[in-house]
Amino acid sequence: MAESSPDLWRGLSDVARAALQTRDYSGGSLGERLQQTGRVDARELVGGIPAEVGIPGVEVFHRRVFHQRYRGYFSEFAREGEALLGKIGLWPKQWATAKMYSGTSKGFHIHPPAIPADTTPEAWFQRLFVEEPTNYALRPYDKEQWDVMFFIQGICEMFLIDERAGMPRKKMRFIIEGDDLRGESNVGVVIPAGVAHAIRSASSQDLIMVYGTSTVFLPENEGRIEHGIETPETPADWEKFWNLA
Repeated sequence: MAESSPDLWRGLSDVARAALQTRDYSGGSLGERLQQTGRVDARELVGGIPAEVGIPGVEVFHRRVFHQRYRGYFSEFAREGEALLGKIGLWPKQWATAKMYSGTSKGFHIHPPAIPADTTPEAWFQRLFVEEPTNYALRPYDKEQWDVMFFIQGICEMFLIDERAGMPRKKMRFIIEGDDLRGESNVGVVIPAGVAHAIRSASSQDLIMVYGTSTVFLPENEGRIEHGIETPETPADWEKFWNLA
């Protein structure tokens, strides 16, 4: 039996003891994990993200994946006018697909919000997301690009940062599993205009996604921030942007 001692590592050399680190498995609150460590599975965000930690307008909704033994699997993305997208009145005008090789990253990307001429951005976002958050008819889906993303293969680490004028700079970092990994983290994600987003292929498989946009693609609406490095690890310039006050 090992000797009981308050110094667990006293059997190691001084060199090893000076260099030693241990991993913290204590977890933390959802807000702490969502904004700092990223140790959040998408399933924890389904059914409503607490307002104090969530980014207004971001939605994470569960999808059902039907696996057929020895044959493959079938899954639906969304049905027009039904479920979450029906509730918020969003239906994409363009659908696309993208493949990211294992160990690569994309982002940060951001799309410009449409601000009415008779108000300020700060007042507009206050009305949309604080004063009338369920008045979905106010949202100018046809004038600004909202994304709805689905992942059909691999594991995605998603990064979201609210960069809308006057809104708290909230951050969300979480893991989404593709349809080939059937489970509660098979989800769709709605991302509003003005929210910076980046994704990392976080497994040995290539990451395949399908996404819809509320407007058709226009190059001038595809803003990029700190997007130049694509490596297996989280890019250093992402970390710099992520940690801005």
